[in-house]
Amino acid sequence: MSRPSLILAAAIACTCAACSQQSPNASAPASAASAAKAATAAAPASTAPDLGIDLSYLDKSVKPGDNFFDYANGDWLKTAEIPADRSSTGAFYDVFQVTEKHTADLIRNAGADNPAAGSNARKIADYYAAYMDTAAIDKAGLAPLKSELDAIDAIRTRADLARMLGSRLRADVDPINATHFNTEHLFGLFVTKGLEEESTQVAYLLQGGLAMPSRDYYLSKDAHMAEARDKYKTYVAALLKQAGIADADKQADAAIALETKIAQAQESLIDSEDVHKANNLWPIAEFSKKAPGLDWNEYFKAAGLVDVKRIDVWQPSAITGESRLVANQPLDAWKALLTFHTLNAAAPLLPQAYADLNFDFFGKTLQGTPAQQERWKRAVSATSTDLGDAVGQIYVQKYFPASSRAAAEAMVKNLVTAFRDGIQNLAWMSPETKQKAEAKLDTLKVGVGYPDHWRDYASLEIKPDDALGNHLRAVKFEYELAKAKIGKPIDDNEWWMTPQTVNAINLPLQNALNFPAAILQPPFFDPKADPAANYGAIGAIIGHEISHSFDNTGADFDEHGRLKNWWTPSDLKHFEAATDALAAQYSSYEALPGLHVNGKQTLGEDIADVSGLTAAYRAYHLSLDGKPAPEIDGLSGDQRFFIAFGQAWRSKIRDAALRQRLATDVHAPAQFRAETVRNLDPWYQAFNVQPDAKLYLKPDQRVKIW
Repeated sequence: MSRPSLILAAAIACTCAACSQQSPNASAPASAASAAKAATAAAPASTAPDLGIDLSYLDKSVKPGDNFFDYANGDWLKTAEIPADRSSTGAFYDVFQVTEKHTADLIRNAGADNPAAGSNARKIADYYAAYMDTAAIDKAGLAPLKSELDAIDAIRTRADLARMLGSRLRADVDPINATHFNTEHLFGLFVTKGLEEESTQVAYLLQGGLAMPSRDYYLSKDAHMAEARDKYKTYVAALLKQAGIADADKQADAAIALETKIAQAQESLIDSEDVHKANNLWPIAEFSKKAPGLDWNEYFKAAGLVDVKRIDVWQPSAITGESRLVANQPLDAWKALLTFHTLNAAAPLLPQAYADLNFDFFGKTLQGTPAQQERWKRAVSATSTDLGDAVGQIYVQKYFPASSRAAAEAMVKNLVTAFRDGIQNLAWMSPETKQKAEAKLDTLKVGVGYPDHWRDYASLEIKPDDALGNHLRAVKFEYELAKAKIGKPIDDNEWWMTPQTVNAINLPLQNALNFPAAILQPPFFDPKADPAANYGAIGAIIGHEISHSFDNTGADFDEHGRLKNWWTPSDLKHFEAATDALAAQYSSYEALPGLHVNGKQTLGEDIADVSGLTAAYRAYHLSLDGKPAPEIDGLSGDQRFFIAFGQAWRSKIRDAALRQRLATDVHAPAQFRAETVRNLDPWYQAFNVQPDAKLYLKPDQRVKIW
């Protein structure tokens, strides 16, 4: 699901995790009524609950049936200003700000008691101190990169190039967008369960090699993309000049020309989302035959993968095409590209001139963000990323009490019960398919707040005066952890997000969900708030993540997380027809003049939004235990529920950032996610939406999936 900027899910990784209380499932309890009572009882008793929504945000001049996003958020939109150092603002940013402050306090105070050398607290304090020590960074200059740059300069043969490319293989794949490894590394490594395996973990090789956000930035004929390419050329040349590279303009041209060829070889975002195209286990000995051009023996040796027997090639045409480029493009072009990629990746931790050039392009040009974040914010973010579990452990100790975890777990249990009820009442689904769908709920593992086991950072060296080195060692540390998992049994309780992450995630391969502590706070979740608000906000988020197990990708995996068809032909036909209708619905939304949402690209998220909101609505009514919802401030329970959902997507974004997300993200823009309500019959009743309303859909046009 979500973050202030991205609201996530992907083909390999929609989520993960599990906590000490493994998920609610059929073998654990209970009737709908008992689960509902548990969710209600978990919150402290209150005769006057907080409303949980902000009535001052409503624009009552807008009819809910014409634009529900503006109705729920319109008065906020009129006055909200995006901070100068952000590309967007909204509900997720509000939660992020609170979390950022809490995390910053913990990180800054980590060294207060002079912790022992090698302890997590010492590593946190030293990492942050090194990042903040700009004098040491300026003094070091490019020295931390000297060995890497010298090795690139020393490339003389294709075997040398293969060794260099292999030595740079890393596993810093975003689990949210794991199939889209558009980074400086030619390929990316991701390790998790095999698509058809019940328990064994395999290595996945993914396309990469681009510094800009996606292949579209290199290939699209859109005028804005063309303008970005012009500014990119200026940036690449300027960065090379800053590093004292001879013939910087010529080197920049060569690097960009090669990157463009890499972009042409890559598969599209939509093709990358198709898990059926990704089931390609290649024996490691056959790579040279299947993808000729790259010296794979030298590559895998340098990558430390020579003992791996087979690797799943997620995008085979891209791997083949990029391998071919290794053989037929000039070595000097590869050296130019590798030099630029090395400098570009390190720029935020190099002297200020490098960081400024990097921000000017990636921040100002591509995101439309006027100002760079203060250094302490960047330091907190970097520390929280590279030492995620170390920071997360102290975060939950202070900011996530057991009572909040219990209340959230009770809500999850209620949502699973509601989802099960929805499956049982599907008129179009056969008993055979229903049985298989319920089996997925039976084995669903749900982690709430934080993992049971924390990562051990004992082998990660952190120095108080080596900011860039600390980061590079942390990235290498993650790579070694990933490699060590290959061929080992899957840990279904593994977390892929830190507790301080404002997001949630679903992993089809693990049939598991992960709800970090940071997202379980107002305005999304408050144990003292009106249940209508909690279910409309965090309830819809929880329902969204459950639904990912049954979206256009999740529905391809069985209860053991194996890629396996469990549908009858007629049920699958009905499901595909409904999802096609939803894709068409979202493709009709115009995000910017002449630029529409790609409904096929966002389909998985859209399915999860519709199905998750449906389950949340059902769960809300279960929580009432047969009693009518009270009217508060003139609003019925259903109205408060839907308003809470609309306000959860409260957002304002810069045009440049929105344009980037439309090209790279599998989530629809926030305003269209709020309009999910138009597919639910109760919304029409709650707001008396009539056929002349702009959002009105005839009953047979409302997409109902789960």
